[in-house]
Amino acid sequence: MLTKRIIPCLDIKDGRTVKGINFVNLIDAGDPVELARQYADQNADELVFLDISATEQKRKTLADLVLKVAAALDIPFTVGGGISSVEDVAILLQNGADKVSINSAAVKNPALINACAQQFGSQCIVVAIDAKQIEGQWKVHLVGGKVPTELDLFEWAKEVAERGAGEILFTSMDHDGTKEGFANSALAQLSAAVNIPIIASGGAGKMDHFVDTFTHGKADAALAASIFHFGEISIPELKEQLKQQQLAIRI
Repeated sequence: MLTKRIIPCLDIKDGRTVKGINFVNLIDAGDPVELARQYADQNADELVFLDISATEQKRKTLADLVLKVAAALDIPFTVGGGISSVEDVAILLQNGADKVSINSAAVKNPALINACAQQFGSQCIVVAIDAKQIEGQWKVHLVGGKVPTELDLFEWAKEVAERGAGEILFTSMDHDGTKEGFANSALAQLSAAVNIPIIASGGAGKMDHFVDTFTHGKADAALAASIFHFGEISIPELKEQLKQQQLAIRI
């Protein structure tokens, strides 16, 4: 049985870690390199870094930041934000990222998934999907959740898997920052629709939410930000509780 993973997420803006609610009202949450080091010490399974305001100019900044983080870490980390070409992926992997996350660029140019998987291997390619419910239908959103599309979450997830993505990072925009639990029914439907790992994102507020997303949501990994950044939940205590619930977890 594959172990369930706990993944802190660092949203990066202008070189700092930030956190908001429903993708807005951002507040500063600290230095990303220092936070990364702390999470490695706390036995996080992986880290995700998302440059939420990526532009061409910030691409270089993020690559430099990746280099610093790689020097401070001994656990896998994924980098995303503004990645739109095979060359962008190559730079980040060369600078020490273990995986890259592509989102808007994958929707605009789905063949990018194929090209990246072919060149670097599916294990390096995470496709992030931000979605919210509109009239009862889960619709994919782009550009940090600002641009709605007509794409159905589940159909897009199937296409992503067929094109060679190694994992899907699904963020429910409706649940993001609310601390009321993950979108478990959508996660379970996603898990049934594809045969690649699903990372749950959006809504973590207490330890039971992680238990629920691994059991009811069938998620393979759970990602959270503010509850870890601000010390509301400690990763070692969370892992101990998950173990007590008979979930496979790396202690």
